Amino acid sequence: MEQGGFDLDFPEPSFYYKVLRKHHVKIHPRRGVKILGLWYHHPVLDEPRFQQPSARGGKHTRQWVVRSDRRDRRQVFFQDDADHETWHVLRWRGLPPEGEIPAFSDKTAGSLLAHVKANNIRIHSESELLEHLLGILGSVTPVDQWPSQAKKKAGKKRRRAKAREITRAQAAAADRPAAPAAADEQVPAQMPVAWAEHARTIDRAVDADRRRRREEALADAKPVAPATLHEALNRRPMFRLPPPDGSEADTTAREDDT
Repeated sequence: MEQGGFDLDFPEPSFYYKVLRKHHVKIHPRRGVKILGLWYHHPVLDEPRFQQPSARGGKHTRQWVVRSDRRDRRQVFFQDDADHETWHVLRWRGLPPEGEIPAFSDKTAGSLLAHVKANNIRIHSESELLEHLLGILGSVTPVDQWPSQAKKKAGKKRRRAKAREITRAQAAAADRPAAPAAADEQVPAQMPVAWAEHARTIDRAVDADRRRRREEALADAKPVAPATLHEALNRRPMFRLPPPDGSEADTTAREDDT
């Protein structure tokens, strides 16, 4: 130090990805990669160069390397083998194409998979997991509804758990470089700071998921307009008392015979 001085070495932005947890996986056509029970995908994985096994040798021969952040499991990161300065953000396949979803950590992802397994829930697509995930994220009572005395110890435990979840998500968002991916890639929304805003984010996410599933269920059904008031009055007068069950049909049949 006295002879050569003090040399400040600032890490490059990609250093964030290099210190994350490694996963050696295979790339499945059209599905992407499976990381700790969840599937992740990006259109770049559908390119022919990634449909072949990796050129890696050694212990993890012919496998690709994907990195994940334990604090935020909404996405994982994949380094482009043609350009090592480019990192692709692989989004969880359960996320909707648009809208904000609160961040969830390894612990919440483990609770989600354990809940599905314990209840023998059959999952046909990753998007079906979103409903159960939002149920787990919304199970903690918002801060403005916490009881002051009842179940004080249990409430304190829930508050600490949710505080850790939010802190981890905020730290993960702060550590990520400002422009980690190409311009056409979507960057997940950061975790809201306030508890009340976090609760509103969950409500909006639940509403968006329900709207999406409702629109998918009614995609092929044509809406039928209700009858107008004039048509309804022509069928039966407004001030006429309804007849007993079945009697109106019998009366109409007798009148037709007459």
